[in-house]
Amino acid sequence: MCGDGVISAGEACDDGNTIDCDGCRANCSAAETGCGDGFLCGAESCDDGNTSGGDGCSSTCAGEAILSIATGESHGCALLAAGDVKCWGFNTAGRLGLGDTAHRGDAAGEMGTDLPAVDLGVGRTAVAIAAGGSHTCALLDDTSVKCWGSNAFGELGQGDVASRGDAPGEMGDALPPIDFGSGPAVTALSVGYRHACALFSDGSVKCWGSGQGGRLGLGTTTSRGDGPGEMGAALPTVDLGTGHTAKAIAVGGFHTCAILDDDSVKCWGANGRGQLGLGDLASRGAAAGEMGDDLPIVDLGTGRTAVAIATGNEHTCALLDDGALKCWGNGFNGRLGTGDQEHRGDDPGEMGDALLAIDLGLGAGQTVIGVTAGDFHTCARLTGGAVKCWGMGTYGQLGLGDNQHRGDATGEMGATLPALDLGAGLTVGTLRAGAQHTCALLGNGALKCWGNGTFGRLGLGNTSTRGDGAGEMGDALPVVTLF
Repeated sequence: MCGDGVISAGEACDDGNTIDCDGCRANCSAAETGCGDGFLCGAESCDDGNTSGGDGCSSTCAGEAILSIATGESHGCALLAAGDVKCWGFNTAGRLGLGDTAHRGDAAGEMGTDLPAVDLGVGRTAVAIAAGGSHTCALLDDTSVKCWGSNAFGELGQGDVASRGDAPGEMGDALPPIDFGSGPAVTALSVGYRHACALFSDGSVKCWGSGQGGRLGLGTTTSRGDGPGEMGAALPTVDLGTGHTAKAIAVGGFHTCAILDDDSVKCWGANGRGQLGLGDLASRGAAAGEMGDDLPIVDLGTGRTAVAIATGNEHTCALLDDGALKCWGNGFNGRLGTGDQEHRGDDPGEMGDALLAIDLGLGAGQTVIGVTAGDFHTCARLTGGAVKCWGMGTYGQLGLGDNQHRGDATGEMGATLPALDLGAGLTVGTLRAGAQHTCALLGNGALKCWGNGTFGRLGLGNTSTRGDGAGEMGDALPVVTLF
């Protein structure tokens, strides 16, 4: 008899009672072994019968949730509460980190528990993620950094040009962390089209990958990380000026920006549309004498400083200390939100007080609290969790139920620009713009993506575009299922 302390026929165990969570099930059907035995006991918040993460219950039997998201050109990634990373969408060169080049999210049966977590190595978890044009990076729990995907210019920081993550045996412990040399720990990452930058605990910045246009800020156009001996102590820090350090970094398609310790902004790299905000078209960081004290700060207006920065393909946006939002660079498709398609920052007299804050038609007490820049569009997160997007709308990436651009003509901004409908009563906590799509982590923990659906970048098990037709947003827009 179960509970008599004697293991009888049909009993797997019998500890003399009929109480769960004391080593033997109440019905004597199985011994309890702890996390992964399928029985919810002790401090466990879940137990799904395994110790694999990324399936809704972590390897330590803690319930999983989405902590943060990252959008690349045509793929997306999510960081889960237990430190697991899952990526979906376009997978050429292995940017999803799954040991193959098969896209994920473009067909049924590829998302949810069918989508594997990225193997970061034995015992390793992620604390931050960043996605770029064709590669992905993660800051791990031991402060190391691993990157995978395309590596044509050394953007993975491995001293070669071989892609990682596109074949079996390239991830996990086989993928070495990037060598930054001895010194301070990495605290933040930002990834662009073919380069990446790391912010360190002492406020220093190092960039690697393609050096075209001076985007690495090293006074040359030479790539770094594509050959032996270029990383580690051999990789210089970016000279931000005498006594200056960085508080935040933002890597765009072909340029890079930093908020400095005094809350000013400096940008370097390609400048073909004025995206550096210096009143000309000259690139910076490509030759000697262009960085450090020789690199001017961006004029944000009298007395104004930056609290956040976002970089797109050829435009830059700064959220200012007074809550205003200003954008400069390429104005095509209205991505600057100025009601025209004129570039800003490419000629003298266009920055500073002359550059007007974007009119978002904010109500009383409402302010901008976040900004994200895609290749050709921009989105702002407002107090209360509302979102407004403008710029290119060809693929529905603005989420307004059509394919019209916004912000490229008069009368399209301000109160005329609708806020996104992401579902009844739902607000946005985190917002990320990709090349032709946008994703939002909602206040209820759900993830929704809209825009160009090719290659499965929306994570909905098909390639359908969302947000370009009536009735596709709001409650009709499915959530991305990750576990």
